[in-house]
Amino acid sequence: MLILTIDAARARIGTELGVSEWKLIDQPLVDAFAELTGDRQFIHIDPVAAAATPFGGTIAHGFLTLSLLAVLLPPDLIELEGAKMKVNYGFERIRFIQPVSVGRRIRARHFMEAIENKDGDRFLFSTEVTVEIEGQSKPALTARWLSMQML
Repeated sequence: MLILTIDAARARIGTELGVSEWKLIDQPLVDAFAELTGDRQFIHIDPVAAAATPFGGTIAHGFLTLSLLAVLLPPDLIELEGAKMKVNYGFERIRFIQPVSVGRRIRARHFMEAIENKDGDRFLFSTEVTVEIEGQSKPALTARWLSMQML
């Protein structure tokens, strides 16, 4: 984690913030997500039936991949000096580009787009995130992720 002044954080606008560690997407993770969300579609939880589809096997839920952004953070995540709290503010855009096959590893690449001052002591960070699939040319997803830091 990088603790920076607002000026130093703004100097990072337009730059890559870093790449997360790889995360294995295995069947127990997909099954647990299916159980938690109630999304038990066969392409996620039935390897035999999913093998007969164009996917050739089970795939992760798109929302599972999206939710893993919480752990697919870059090593130099920016925190503002004196920040009292950071919260997830949402997304402006999410695109699911390619499914993640069970057994693959994913990681996230983060790019700082903007920092907007809100009401003096609140700062809205806009980060472009691309979730890459090991060995694949197309990403799993892209998103513009918003977070708020409060001083």
